[in-house]
Amino acid sequence: GLLQVVKQCVRVPVFVMIRPRGGDFLYSDREVEVMKADIRLAKLHGADGLVFGALTEDGRIDTELCTALLAVCRPLPVTFHRAFDMVHDPLVALETLISLGFERVLTSGCDSSALEGLSLIKRLAEQVMPSALCVTSGFFPPGGGITERNLQRILEGSTASEFHCSARSARDSGMKFRNPNVAMGASFSAPEYSIKVADVAKVRTLNAIAKNIL
Repeated sequence: GLLQVVKQCVRVPVFVMIRPRGGDFLYSDREVEVMKADIRLAKLHGADGLVFGALTEDGRIDTELCTALLAVCRPLPVTFHRAFDMVHDPLVALETLISLGFERVLTSGCDSSALEGLSLIKRLAEQVMPSALCVTSGFFPPGGGITERNLQRILEGSTASEFHCSARSARDSGMKFRNPNVAMGASFSAPEYSIKVADVAKVRTLNAIAKNIL
């Protein structure tokens, strides 16, 4: 439903995240069935691309599962998401993803944010540039903790031509009656009556910064 409404409202390409649950990226057979079903439905309802990631128990790219999911995704482009930041060896993982045919890798440089992981992002970009498969700096969109305060430094330091961020702000719920004794989320979740929304002002500011650099 979200995908259908978004496609009606925007003109930019929409890539759909395929992730059946939070937590790690080691998936069961049933979860894989869900992922394949989600991919088929996303394609049916107009997704312009897919985003997923899968690892083995020892922190390597799950090549068997990724190959199977990529086959279901065809002919749409696919991005490997920040599961990449949890791999055992990012340089080896990068070569694996290139050979499998992923068109982008979303990463914070295997650190808490893209700013902290900037040196690795740059190193990965330098490694990927000689590849005949990946000749643009758009292969590595940095993501994780990007704000209007650090975007310029991240883009200049990584030579990236794309970036990923939430650009969100909190909006108070319109609910007037509130039951203080019941919480619908986890104990460490956002307040029950606070809603995270895309912040138009932040998006415009970030776009302006990026256009000034790129």
